[in-house]
Amino acid sequence: MTLAANRADVVVIGGGLAGISAAIELAAAGRVVTLIEGRPWLGGATCSFIRRGLTIDNGQHAFLRCCTAYRELLARLGVAGSCSMQDRLDLTVLDGATTGGPAQARLRRSALPAPAHLARSLAGYRLLSTAERLKVAGVAVALQFTDAAPGDARSLGDWLAQHRQDERARAKLWDWLCAAVLNVAPEHADLALAASAIRTAVLAGRDNADIGVPAVPLSGLHGGSAVALLGSLGVTIRLGFRAMAVQPGVAGGYLIRAASAVPAQAAAPDGGIGGAAEDIRADGVVLAVPPGAAAALAPAALAGEAARWSILRSSPIVSVHVIYGSRVTRLPFAAVVGSPMRWVVDKTDAAGLHTGQYLAASIPAADEFVDMPAARLRELVLPVLDRVFPAAAGASIEDFFVTRERRATIRHEPGTQLLRPAFGLPGLAVAGAWTDTGWPDTMEGAVRSGRSAALRLITDLTDGSGPAMPGSASGQAIAPTTAVSGTL
Repeated sequence: MTLAANRADVVVIGGGLAGISAAIELAAAGRVVTLIEGRPWLGGATCSFIRRGLTIDNGQHAFLRCCTAYRELLARLGVAGSCSMQDRLDLTVLDGATTGGPAQARLRRSALPAPAHLARSLAGYRLLSTAERLKVAGVAVALQFTDAAPGDARSLGDWLAQHRQDERARAKLWDWLCAAVLNVAPEHADLALAASAIRTAVLAGRDNADIGVPAVPLSGLHGGSAVALLGSLGVTIRLGFRAMAVQPGVAGGYLIRAASAVPAQAAAPDGGIGGAAEDIRADGVVLAVPPGAAAALAPAALAGEAARWSILRSSPIVSVHVIYGSRVTRLPFAAVVGSPMRWVVDKTDAAGLHTGQYLAASIPAADEFVDMPAARLRELVLPVLDRVFPAAAGASIEDFFVTRERRATIRHEPGTQLLRPAFGLPGLAVAGAWTDTGWPDTMEGAVRSGRSAALRLITDLTDGSGPAMPGSASGQAIAPTTAVSGTL
């Protein structure tokens, strides 16, 4: 039952980075904007929670200097100073499998132009033999000129095998790099997207791979700052309020059926999710939600396209959190090879820990581990941390827990690019890191998608132009950018 009939110029559905970015652009252009989000916070998957007095991030998020749209968002939110950005790439790579021989290597860029800026580091990459380093250098050059295009059936693993990269080179370098940019293993990675991502993040610019990490919890970096900025721009924010359907309005525009998000046992008899159903009429809509939710909300005119979105599968990330009674490393972060764990970040200061040390370890492409009991993950991860950080072996463990993001990103498999939408309907734009931005499903891709969706709606609502109906002769997809995010 409709208890209220409201009108908003534009409704943004979804309060993640894509929805936040779209709402900012639309409000700045003078549109009346209502942003609705089913969860009780903004920021989407980049969120935090409290445990034993500490502020814990649900996952580990880093970014690179080439993530220009994301960095611009941070500046606009007024939190750019709450992140630490390297002056130049300097990354320690730890070998979690080695019990003898070199246990680590260092990747540090020089002042030479790309791609020569990493030549010295690669020549001294001690986790590979001299012959293996030479092969890797040749493959890096070849990767810049690969002819792979969206829809190519080859995986990055296939391509690496064709270029004589053996299991050792995979384990000590390529597996880690692929997980960092695509959150899948090379044998499952879309070759065209992987090649573009690695080129942009590592090979295209001297400073592209400089690493930035948040120095504050994600809830403050994205959620709290977004609420403040959007409020100052006049955006109406409705948290705990979930869209259930989006349909064309009888008199034009769109009708959004929504309701308060309450526990399932209190579901409304009219098919809502609880609370009083409410209709919101809007001239334009941004669907900034994950692919499954977007497919369920999409109007009938998008049914064929939306069915394709449902094919997109998810790739999970598991984070293992360890709080030691004493400091075990001075590294702010490190990459790890030879282990399912790929990244370790020191979260001591950001979480508010005053004694000891808090390390968060990330396991990307975690299909094998996402349902594994915490006790078993502890058995797997702690010995690796003892090897890469010898001081950890003698330190007490004050707390150990696990967070799981089952739908952290889409699974960037071969052919996936053809399933990612780049258009919507007149007055309705689809946004989200999973859409076809030309970038992987990352924070950078999310921000770019939200900005593109907003610009498209501004055009639609200003002069009536914009995307045609799917399948029509005049339908135009948004041309994706050629650069790709290197967000970790």
